[in-house]
Amino acid sequence: MHEYMSTERIWELTCPGLPEEVGRVRRWTRDVLRDSSCGEDATLIVSELGSNALVHSASGGPNGSFHISLHRSPGTVVLAVTDTGGGETEPHVETPDEDDTHGRGLGLVAALANRVQVSGDDYGRTVTVEINDQHQAPAKPSTRRARVALPAPRSMT
Repeated sequence: MHEYMSTERIWELTCPGLPEEVGRVRRWTRDVLRDSSCGEDATLIVSELGSNALVHSASGGPNGSFHISLHRSPGTVVLAVTDTGGGETEPHVETPDEDDTHGRGLGLVAALANRVQVSGDDYGRTVTVEINDQHQAPAKPSTRRARVALPAPRSMT
């Protein structure tokens, strides 16, 4: 491998707190991961997390924004969505009634992911999600305060 080439890539995007930005984040994620087997799941996940940031935090306010970080290595994608804080509750999986129209989003994210971690405080929360080619059982979101370490690169042998 050439010393200036890497199999790992990191992209970041900061969006104003407008509903139409969720569509832009979806398109951006789809473009970045167009040749990844994780692309469709990642697109759905980033859409849900971006929407949650707008609805449940100050990110959706007049001067709000949210930030997306996408780390890609062979077979693994790590997405992190950070809001601007001010939410009344910490992100968590709910068990809505059959007739409820909200409350299924983070459960859906956990079902698609290998790992989900929530970190931060009232000044900003980050939901970090890891998905990979060898998807297993649904993840259970962790609310430990520690930041998520990105996965170690896989060898290309």
